[in-house]
Amino acid sequence: MTTTFPDISLSTERLVLRPFEEADAPALTEMMNDELVTMWTSVPHPYTADDAHAWITEGAPGERTSGDGIVFAVTEFLTQRLVGIVHLRHADWRLRAAELAYVVAPWARGEGYASEASLATAGWLFRDQKFERLELRTAADNAAAQQVAQKIGCISEGVLRGAWIARARTDDGGGWTEQRTDLIVWSLLPEDLEGAGEQFAGASEYTAFSDWN
Repeated sequence: MTTTFPDISLSTERLVLRPFEEADAPALTEMMNDELVTMWTSVPHPYTADDAHAWITEGAPGERTSGDGIVFAVTEFLTQRLVGIVHLRHADWRLRAAELAYVVAPWARGEGYASEASLATAGWLFRDQKFERLELRTAADNAAAQQVAQKIGCISEGVLRGAWIARARTDDGGGWTEQRTDLIVWSLLPEDLEGAGEQFAGASEYTAFSDWN
């Protein structure tokens, strides 16, 4: 039984999803220091160039080689600019299930890139990798993430109470504080993609990479 994802690149009409490269480090550092990324993720803050280098050279490729998941750098097809990240993680190869997470750069928000990249990833996961379930978890107050989940056809399954720690600005605005929050669990099954986002999920192309490591 296959227990790792292949070296792969996905493309849509507007985007290319590919392995991270060291040249992505400056854009990754800038993106991960965005206030909303700090608020809704558990990445280090401040996010340094060393953090970016470690993720690109060790963390991201290690996800694939360990069998735990796969990480895509999402870039614009025309400009090659880094749009964000799509991360498949916690892959269960017996259940054929995985969790999807994504980050979008502040300059690229509002363009539908998160939905487009997520649909392309889901379509590939279901069709080519024969997975049967994709799960998303969004913080209860993260309305933008919930909108993406709904847009790609996810079904809300319930709430995990107090299951996440988000960060918020301190009253003086000079620092950050942590606060416990609920998580909404969403799921996407292969049949949920039928008729949803066909312009994305049905039009992806796949290209093998031989130099992931």
